[in-house]
Amino acid sequence: MEALNDWLIELGLTAKYASIVGVTVATVVLVIAAAAGHLITKHLIVRLVKTAAGKTRTTWDDALVESKVFSRLAHLVPALIVRAAAPMVFEEFPRVASFVTTGTFVYIVIAAMFVIGAALNAVLEIYDTYAVSRRVPIKTFVQVIKIVIYCIGTISILAILLGKSPVMLFSGLGAFAAILLLVFKDTILGFVAGIQLTAYNMVRPGDWISMPDHGADGDVLEVSLTTVKVQNWDKTISTIPTYALVSESFKNWRGMEESGGRRIKRSVHLDVTSIKFCDHEMLERFKKIEFITEYVERKLEEISEYNQKTRADVSTLVNGRHMTNVGTFRAYLEAYFRNHPKIRQDMTFLVRQLPPTDGGLPIEIYVFSNEQAWARYEGIQSDIFDHILAIVPLFDLRVFQVPTGADLRGLAETVRGPSPPS
Repeated sequence: MEALNDWLIELGLTAKYASIVGVTVATVVLVIAAAAGHLITKHLIVRLVKTAAGKTRTTWDDALVESKVFSRLAHLVPALIVRAAAPMVFEEFPRVASFVTTGTFVYIVIAAMFVIGAALNAVLEIYDTYAVSRRVPIKTFVQVIKIVIYCIGTISILAILLGKSPVMLFSGLGAFAAILLLVFKDTILGFVAGIQLTAYNMVRPGDWISMPDHGADGDVLEVSLTTVKVQNWDKTISTIPTYALVSESFKNWRGMEESGGRRIKRSVHLDVTSIKFCDHEMLERFKKIEFITEYVERKLEEISEYNQKTRADVSTLVNGRHMTNVGTFRAYLEAYFRNHPKIRQDMTFLVRQLPPTDGGLPIEIYVFSNEQAWARYEGIQSDIFDHILAIVPLFDLRVFQVPTGADLRGLAETVRGPSPPS
């Protein structure tokens, strides 16, 4: 600057004008240098880095490129150039030098915050490529770190603008603790809930959860600091506050998916008036059913031995033991499911009779399918109950059904008699 001023004075300018012209020329040169540095860094060096990252086998450098870490680093170059040259260029104008230096500091802090944010996004993207990310998601923690970085950066900017030490501003935050707790209430609750969800492995991306109070029933897409996104089976998206998963109840179907089976629990309601003892004709007919042939023969021998041992008068059905059509029906269902290729035999297996109600006698099926996919599972369940409902009459039983309009019309015609010919 001294050499430039001396040269301008030699050209015939006064010292005052030489100083002004010199600062103006130096400012233009500084702006050109900063712009050139930014262009060279962003359009040459960053492109070379992207090209090199695309040729490597590793994925972490690709994540850094996609998160624009290097592109945002390029914004620091012109700021550093201006910061280094400003005290020299504006040496004779201290206020201008101070203003430019302060603005440059603020710009550097802002650029640094965006660089750190992009780097954290890259870390999260790299972490998501590993299998452990499904069991221990870290998005909540990354978001908390971002908030802390942005808070520190904001306080640092205020300290630079006010000309105060950042330590003094940090020490004064205690007076605003209540306000901060109020403003960041959801964030704090979400952070604590995120720690609990991760520590206790309560929910993670990919889980199927049901939360009727929030209209959610589907796969978890994302667990973030404040919300959990669930894609329902109708393809809608439900957003649930993260802390709601800790403070309220929800159902996670992960255990079912990991078990290898899916429960079938449904009842067939039989008309109680159709239940009766088996006569000889019924027993002969039941012996021809492959699944229960051995059962009927074994049961008849067992009952015969018992009646002979107790000397029961079997001429009256109330005496001794006799087979019933509903008991034989349950035995058939057990044998049917034991031979069904889509039913898990190593999991809970029940064909049981529930207490009679005004809706008939429930025979409940409680087994597990080896298919978990929704469509295939529903298909198997439907095929099973198609078969069950079709064979009920073969055991001289009736499925209970509330009378329909057709039933009532048929009853009315029976009572009234056939209509006279016209």
